[in-house]
Amino acid sequence: MPTLDEVYRKFGEVAEAAQLLETELGTIRLCAEGREHDLFAGDKGELATEIYNKINKSTLGQLLKRLAKSAGISDDLELLLANALAERNQLFHSFYRKHNFRRNSDDGCAKMLEDLERKHETILDAYKAVMRLSGVDLDKLTNVPMPTKHVKI
Repeated sequence: MPTLDEVYRKFGEVAEAAQLLETELGTIRLCAEGREHDLFAGDKGELATEIYNKINKSTLGQLLKRLAKSAGISDDLELLLANALAERNQLFHSFYRKHNFRRNSDDGCAKMLEDLERKHETILDAYKAVMRLSGVDLDKLTNVPMPTKHVKI
């Protein structure tokens, strides 16, 4: 039977996937606005900072709306992203309230873990699809050394 510690660990993994998705959508948005405002060929540091800060303050839902408008994404991807957004919002805003006292039993922890596994799969599927928009197929990467040091963003 799963433990409460396993539930907490899985919650963290799902939260990480949600942040990765949000970060990649922000990166796509930043690249698009960079091209639109010719930020890569000139000295427009102030404008670039302003755009970056605006994107950085955006919610996942806001990023998805802008992406859908500007990138002309497929209906399938739009649905995948909408499902990921719903799962992310439920995770952060009501997961523990929904499950409440289940955390105190083995069966309850198992149900919570099942819910988290489903959320993780949905969010990871969306993240992988967005990465493919950026030219990276995560399912095909093998033997890639992982960074181990902090990178300032």
